[in-house]
Order: sequence, then C-alpha cells, then structure tokens
Amino acid sequence: MILYLDCYSGLSGDMVLGALLDLGIELDDLARGLATLGLEGYRLEAHQETRQGLRGTRALVEVEPRVPRPERNLADITTSIARSGLSEGVKAHATAVFARLARAEAKVHGLAVEAVHFHEVGAVDSILDIVGAALGLELLGVQQVYASPVPLGAGLVSTRHGLLPVPAPATLELLAEVHAPTRASSVEVELVTPTGAALLAELARFEPPALRLERVGYGFGTRALPWPNAVRAWLGQPLEPTGAFEEEVVVLESNLDNMTPEQAGYVLERLLAAGALDVFFVPLQTKKSRPGLLLGVIATPGSARALAELVLRETPTLGVRMRATGRLVAPRTIEQVQTELGPAHVKVKRLGQERFVVPEYEDAARLARKRQLPLAEVYRLIREAARRDFGF
Repeated sequence: MILYLDCYSGLSGDMVLGALLDLGIELDDLARGLATLGLEGYRLEAHQETRQGLRGTRALVEVEPRVPRPERNLADITTSIARSGLSEGVKAHATAVFARLARAEAKVHGLAVEAVHFHEVGAVDSILDIVGAALGLELLGVQQVYASPVPLGAGLVSTRHGLLPVPAPATLELLAEVHAPTRASSVEVELVTPTGAALLAELARFEPPALRLERVGYGFGTRALPWPNAVRAWLGQPLEPTGAFEEEVVVLESNLDNMTPEQAGYVLERLLAAGALDVFFVPLQTKKSRPGLLLGVIATPGSARALAELVLRETPTLGVRMRATGRLVAPRTIEQVQTELGPAHVKVKRLGQERFVVPEYEDAARLARKRQLPLAEVYRLIREAARRDFGF
C-alpha cells in the first residue's frame, strides 16, 4: 500500500495518528501495541468530529496530571522502544524518527546528541504519536509514504527556551536536511511541529505518487483555523510500473502544394536517413483549392534544426513550423526468432509484465517473396515462433 499525506494545513504527530485511525485502523489494536512501551498514566482516544462540514478523526492522548513527566534523552526513548513488544519494523522506524529529532535539536542548540533532552517532544503524548504513527502504517500495510509540500506558518511559538520564530528552529532544520519543498502561508500560527517534521523527514518522499486510490482519511489538529485544520491521507495500491519513459521531441510541419509524389518519396527517404524519428504525409486542401500534403517530421531536439533545413532545401516550402513537445516511449528490443521459413527479426515492446511482438516488415516481406506466401501468413508464423521462443 501507498500513503500520500496531503499537508495542506501543515502536520503534527497527532494529525498523522488521527488520519491513520480515520483510514480504518482499530483503536484497540493501536492501544495494545502502544501499551508494550511501558508508559503509564495516559488514555488514548479517538473522536469523530465535523469541522466546516468535513468529517474526520481527532486523536487525543489524555495524560493524568499526577503522573510525573520526566525529561528523556534519546537513549531513554530508544531503550523504551527496544524493550517493547512491537515489531522490528515499527521499532526501527520510530527509533529513526527520534534520532532525527535528536540531531536537529543538537544542531540548533549547539549540544552533543547525547545531551539533548526532549522536553518539547519527549512527553508521553509525543512518544505515542511517533510510535503510534509507525505502528499505524504497519497495521495498514503501508510500504511507502509520500507527502505534499508543507506550509510552515509564521509568527512566534512559545517553547521552554522562550519565544522562537515559526517554523520552530528544529522543524526548519529537519525539513532542510531532506530538502523538503515548502509553500508560503500568511497565517501566524505553527502549522508544522517538530514531531510532524521528523515523521515527514524520516518516512516520506516529497512527490505525488502513482496510485490506485482506495480510501481517504482526515486527521484533525488542535488549532481552530479558517479552514478545516487536518491532514488528508490518501491510501491506495501502487500502479504497476510499465517501464515507459518520457522524452522530449520536436515536431516539424510544413504544408506542401506544389511537390510531385516522386519528390515526396525522396524527401521521406532523405529525412529518415538524416536521423528523423518518423516522417509522414497527410493529404490536405491548401490555398487556392489545391490538393496538397502536410509533411510531418518527429525529431530529437538536437537534430531538429538540421532536419528543418533539409526540408527547406529538398522541398519548395518557404517555412517549417517547429514545436517542442513530449512523448511516452515504451521500451523495446529487436530480437531474432527461428521460424519454419527461416530466421526473422521482431520488435518486442515491453509494458510492465506485458509483451507485444511486431514482426519486422523487411524480414517478413523477404520470406513471403522467397516462399511465395501471403504476407499475413508469414506474420502469423513469425508471431508463433516468438511465442515459442520467448514464452509470451
């Protein structure tokens, strides 16, 4: 499965947790896994809410006031995770997220990583957010996380160190480390927390995925904003890669109304010999009611100018239109097969697991003339030989 986090309103750890619950993981399954961390004095809740007409889930960790909330360093947190009953995958992801946080905090405050205390993110609720996110991804069967650009907000945020600029220094450091794309936001609130930034930096790729969408979940944040303050999580199956690739080409065109068929055939041969990817003619009606031809040439960007000049030299036209565009190209190879008529070459086009065979015309025509057979019959025999030799 693939998860795409649409962070139109920023991101925090509890927003991620809420979105995963909204996608369908059971609160009891999440609670059982988190209970193995050995933390005490909290209650994990999930509330269905509607904000500005949008339904979603608010994840909430209620911590009992009487329970001590000690500062924790990285070793304390990773030891708690390592001793838990969680899977090795969840442990590895959660530990990596906290390691990123420690490095960012250390760099911002000029400390050794071992000296960093997670007074902002090391509280019980933040530990549960991070570990819960890693566990939730496993429960959903998510193999890859993608994310949109993030709005960072503006203004100031209150921390143990006093008022600091938004985005918080640790948040900005985490996003800078992975070159995360951001977008401007004029609202003067913190939209991306250090916890949210650490989850993105460690787990996500900042690009839109190719997926077959199955479910959408909304995880609400704490703040009330002019819009529904949520992260929108898209869950789906990856589309099977076909192997097709995009490339840039240039299309050359010219209207011809005073060229003989013999000249047209000669020009086509010259253009192909000069490196054109394809050449074609289309009948058309030109000015003064003359029948004519549209000459089309597909060229690489590097050969377009030379081919256009060849058109100017070899045809009566006074101008050539040049248009840059793109095309999607299927991978292909030229293979030889042994038929009952003799050897022949085929083009093999590959799209994912699919294979398509096209006999090479010149070889097929040669065999058809030699054996005095219809060309269609020779094509059939070549395709049968390809299926036998290649198994498709």
